[in-house]
Amino acid sequence: MKKFSKEYLNILKNELKGINLTRILDQDEFYYKQILDSVLPIESSELIMKELNKRKIILDIGFGGGFPLLPLGYKFPSFKCIGFESKNKKVEAVRKITKLLDLKNIDVFHKRIEDVLIDVEVVITFKAVGEVNKMLKSIRTNKSIYVCFYKGPNFFEKEGMESLVKGWKLIEKRSVSIPGTEGRLFLVYKNHNVPHGTQAKNKINLVKLSELL
Repeated sequence: MKKFSKEYLNILKNELKGINLTRILDQDEFYYKQILDSVLPIESSELIMKELNKRKIILDIGFGGGFPLLPLGYKFPSFKCIGFESKNKKVEAVRKITKLLDLKNIDVFHKRIEDVLIDVEVVITFKAVGEVNKMLKSIRTNKSIYVCFYKGPNFFEKEGMESLVKGWKLIEKRSVSIPGTEGRLFLVYKNHNVPHGTQAKNKINLVKLSELL
């Protein structure tokens, strides 16, 4: 992963120097806080690794500068890795990075999660993107899915005491030690009582994820 990390950071410092995709430009800090922090939480969860080996699809929401999407795509080349990002400038930049790093299992789209119907069984990741309840409410699906949140160690002090949105259950919480950081809290949620379809008002103009694969 260190070779990948070095090549990634070199692209950010050179070809994409004018685009603010990360504030972390020190090589070691970038490796720990962007690369390892993207991969270790997923690897530490036997549950998620088991599900990924069955489902073979990761959907990363709000990838920004490419995290955790690109490190996950590099680490797990047999998985299809899809990314949604609301800022088109970042989508184009990360698409260029995937080509320069020859990551053929990754596709990125200028989309918001609330505009897509998740009609295939996937594992969804959110890293440093919004509050848990708000993000879970934005998901439109008729499938059984797992949603992973990368949160700081003080999550339960800041937002974790709120009642969880209806239809979801926290099924795993795990503290992950990552060198050079204050640590990572990895949370996994699963929907229950999965509907056979979505409300009619939610179906209007929704793109199906299956059409993007």
